Amino acid sequence: MSILTTLIKRFTAPSLPNPPQEFDQKYFDKFNSILRLYFNQLDQLLGQLVSGTVAVPITFPINALDAFGRLVTTQPYTLFDSQNRYAADDQFDTGLTGGGSTSFLSNESSVQMSVGTASGDQVVRQSFRTMPYQPGKGLTFLATFVMASPKANLRQRVGYFSTSNGAFLQQDGTTVSFVLRSSSLPTPGTPSDIRTVNQADWNVDKMDGTGPSGRVLDLTKNQILYMDFEWLGTGDVRCGFYVDGSPQICHIFHNDNTQTAVYMQTAILPVRYEITNTSTTGSSSAMKQVCSSVINMGGYQQTTVDHLARRTAVLSTIGTTFLPLVSIRLNSAALGAVVLPNKIEVLPTTSQNYEVALVKNPTLTGASWVSVPSDANVQYDVSSTATSGGTLVYNNYTTASGSGGTNVLNDSPGYKWDLQLGASIAGVSDVYTVQIRTVSGATTGDAFGTLTFYDLTI
Repeated sequence: MSILTTLIKRFTAPSLPNPPQEFDQKYFDKFNSILRLYFNQLDQLLGQLVSGTVAVPITFPINALDAFGRLVTTQPYTLFDSQNRYAADDQFDTGLTGGGSTSFLSNESSVQMSVGTASGDQVVRQSFRTMPYQPGKGLTFLATFVMASPKANLRQRVGYFSTSNGAFLQQDGTTVSFVLRSSSLPTPGTPSDIRTVNQADWNVDKMDGTGPSGRVLDLTKNQILYMDFEWLGTGDVRCGFYVDGSPQICHIFHNDNTQTAVYMQTAILPVRYEITNTSTTGSSSAMKQVCSSVINMGGYQQTTVDHLARRTAVLSTIGTTFLPLVSIRLNSAALGAVVLPNKIEVLPTTSQNYEVALVKNPTLTGASWVSVPSDANVQYDVSSTATSGGTLVYNNYTTASGSGGTNVLNDSPGYKWDLQLGASIAGVSDVYTVQIRTVSGATTGDAFGTLTFYDLTI
């Protein structure tokens, strides 16, 4: 009910008189008198509305509310975004099986994921990073894609999911579904897709031309997939598509007051695209990956403290070739942890000029990994004797004074999500290594070092 409707229903003034054909002073006086009554009552009702003595129920369309039922008025806080403007986005790992292949479509800013006709051909594109979920705030996932024409034994998936948990859109043969995957239900520890809801059973808009949007879904055309998550262990998962610039919810997975355990193990998940031949197909197929984004509704509050991995024994005989000082990686049992390097601290004990670098995914010689004492999600190494390769992320210099220095990586408000440790589809963690060398070879150096980090999952 609108505010205007509520006010009109409260009017008690008489109806306006029918106008005469010619000017009539009596009619004119009566007309003015009734108008005064209307405006007096309107003034009173508006005063009551402002003071709160009149209750006016206001409803909003479902697509104007976030996953927690809050009116969407805040700026979205982007946790992850991906586009393929000049090359296939390297934030994604690619898994190929059989005749699966990928190619970059430069004129479409897309990655084409192709399979042949053989059973088992598959392409998986999955983000290295998992996205942090902050309880009590809605998390929104968007993805654009074009699926291959449906055919027997061809399965295509797009969503916010892993092999264990998450939600995704699926086209299996000619059947279109939304799937809520869980390793919590019905059997804890066993991933299940039992909550697969076919298009004909979607509970808001079936996208067959009869729903609120009037749209007939065609997945061979560019689509913007929309999902948002309410996860405090329970809550709704809403799935749909953007239609003419607005999100249209198609199906809602309701979980509160219905399940005996959390509806899925976690909402900290990767972005994932799949195309798979479940058996032999009649022809080759290709799906296009375009863009994706993961958004926290209402900002992201920093609520963590530093953990640290440190070298307690001096690293000696540092020369002009970089040596590893300290390294970190995700524990293989916690590859979904959200871990970001924060600060590099180096204390030289020999007067020299040093270059300090942070390198991602170098090759380490003689590494021996142990858990960080304050955080079992992360392992560290101080045993490596040599390093090579990798990607230089940061470097700085420490002077010959021997006074050391602190280099802050997260030196601006908020977190630097691009620094987050990720993991490959095969389950191999990223590695960050603090490396050090002397600028000149006149004297070898010695140093201690620490790499601090945030873990947003503990």
